[in-house]
Amino acid sequence: MPNTAPSAAAPLIVIDLQTGMFDGRFDPPIHDADAIAERARALIDWARKSGRKVAFVRHDGPAGDPLAPGASGWPVWPQLGQAADEPTFGKSVGNAFSNAELGEWVAGQGAQDVVLIGAQTDFCVAATVKGAFAEGLGVTVVSDAHSTLDSQEEKAPAIIARHNEIFAEQGARMTTTAALVGG
Repeated sequence: MPNTAPSAAAPLIVIDLQTGMFDGRFDPPIHDADAIAERARALIDWARKSGRKVAFVRHDGPAGDPLAPGASGWPVWPQLGQAADEPTFGKSVGNAFSNAELGEWVAGQGAQDVVLIGAQTDFCVAATVKGAFAEGLGVTVVSDAHSTLDSQEEKAPAIIARHNEIFAEQGARMTTTAALVGG
């Protein structure tokens, strides 16, 4: 059995779990939205209790987009309970590490690896996995704590399963929420 445990310093990076991914006002909610929010909250609590830092990444969409700065879908989903001292890093492309401040923040934690959860599996999560590797970081992906929407060709569960395989092939450590939080 491969080691699926992130290092003790690995921060939790919450990618694009914004109001627009959950509220259904402009697009359908991400697949299994309620369970994703519940798992994200459990992982945020686990990170805090284990002394890890938590950072949130927020996609800044173009003007008129539900995720545009100031739009109703733009804020981090309030039900996640982001603490006042947990930073938010904006981005306008898929890879969260396109914002150099995120990489600097991770390095400032003394971390050599990160734990990734969020949305959307096939876009920003996939791009951030690649971006973290490009930064020289180890990556742990929580396989049941990222989600997406159905595409015209494929349903969300199949997209998620296929990307979990891709992430593992790329060298990411794969784990589950229960394996990390002990439930």
